[in-house]
Amino acid sequence: MIQKAQFVISNTNPGNCPKPDRAEVAFIGRSNVGKSSLINRITGKSDLAKTSQKPGKTQLINHFMINDRWYLVDLPGYGFAKVNVKVKQGWESMISTYLTKRENLCGVFVLIDSRLEPQKIDLEFLLWCGTEGVPAALVFTKADKQSKTKTDQNIRKFLKKTQEIFEEIPDYFITSAENGQGKEELTAFIEELVQEYESGEII
Repeated sequence: MIQKAQFVISNTNPGNCPKPDRAEVAFIGRSNVGKSSLINRITGKSDLAKTSQKPGKTQLINHFMINDRWYLVDLPGYGFAKVNVKVKQGWESMISTYLTKRENLCGVFVLIDSRLEPQKIDLEFLLWCGTEGVPAALVFTKADKQSKTKTDQNIRKFLKKTQEIFEEIPDYFITSAENGQGKEELTAFIEELVQEYESGEII
């Protein structure tokens, strides 16, 4: 259970991240996927991560200390943010460097909008994660925005696509920042990752 969450630092240089002396998990997803809202929901702090109606609000690597024990990282979204090419390339370089070089990173949660058919940009990012050996799990967001039947249909389609990338379907969670669906399952999984890291099982 997350009892304490506080902002630590924001930066554009992975080399300036906090000392990698504890477990760390990161959240990333296409712009406007509801990442900040979900982070606020699972931490129980409505203003921890900055939310916005304008896609691309998160432009930095944001570190939050959880329970004085591990880091939760809010990464810039990919996709529809209206920024120039040079800025976009800078984001991509920053994100790829962080994900492949951060030695204490024990899990990356890729957020997927459950209202949509499988999106090429999400699948391409997962393929990159698989190629680079980045440990990714899926978090389907906004499950409250449509019928359960429609949500399940979209998720099945997406998972079928992931089988073309991975030998096994990644761990996945169905969530809603609005009503808290999936919060307990997701936080329990994160706790498992943290415990594995602390015990030396994740290197």
